[in-house]
Amino acid sequence: MTEILPVSKGIAPVNGTHLYYEMAGAGHPFVLIHGGLVDHRLWDEQFQAFAQHYRVVRYDLRSYSMSAQTTETYTLVDDHYSLMQFLGIEKAYLMGLSMGGSLAIDFTLAHPEMVDALIPVAAGVSGFPPSPELMQQFAEVDKLVEQGELDQAVELENRIWTDGPKRAPEQVNASVRTRVYEMNRNNYAVQQQTTIGPAEGAIKAIDHLGDIHVPTLVFVGDQDQPHVLSAADTMIAGIADARKVVIPNTAHHPNMEQPALFNQIVLDFLASL
Repeated sequence: MTEILPVSKGIAPVNGTHLYYEMAGAGHPFVLIHGGLVDHRLWDEQFQAFAQHYRVVRYDLRSYSMSAQTTETYTLVDDHYSLMQFLGIEKAYLMGLSMGGSLAIDFTLAHPEMVDALIPVAAGVSGFPPSPELMQQFAEVDKLVEQGELDQAVELENRIWTDGPKRAPEQVNASVRTRVYEMNRNNYAVQQQTTIGPAEGAIKAIDHLGDIHVPTLVFVGDQDQPHVLSAADTMIAGIADARKVVIPNTAHHPNMEQPALFNQIVLDFLASL
């Protein structure tokens, strides 16, 4: 049985905003970054499990959940760097899902000296364009948001990502769907007051994957969008000695759908370093 370790919670003043974070455990730092539909609670099944072995940090990105909104331009890489500096973390294992995985890749390229291992989960690669089919789905979501139909927009995003293109909602764990829906709906409420998103980084990872020289473990769910599966293959082709793990019967949140399997694979990977 996993021991419940004390959790340190705080607010980090960085780059003109405030980022909410949680930290537990001791040992080598291990930072977890959430995706665009969720928040720090994405990692509920991982946080304490990994804290048994490492000093684990999870946080809300700017304008997500418990972190402050923004009134000025920023980059996610700069925010992540400043948070690590604030927490006194010189080097860390880095894991991110979806948008957070793309951030983890970009951060590794920008600050290779601060990353000891990279774990992108259902991640995109900056500079790797979405498929026309996915762009059409994005447009449908945007239209619903513009019409003020936020509940419908959130449900459509659940269909696109949590279910994936090949599964009906009833084939997906109902608790996972509900949790993703609630986090995503809350993010829409939080972000209604800001129109400023992150600026694009100067470096597109698609052109520099060969510059990544840290142990890399790439996760995908076999029911995820074809674009995500292609991005994973692109990472494997571009990053020397990168390994890919496909989690069966999962889509965009494999850590939520198959937490025990996911956790064991991550812990085995890190223990092998």
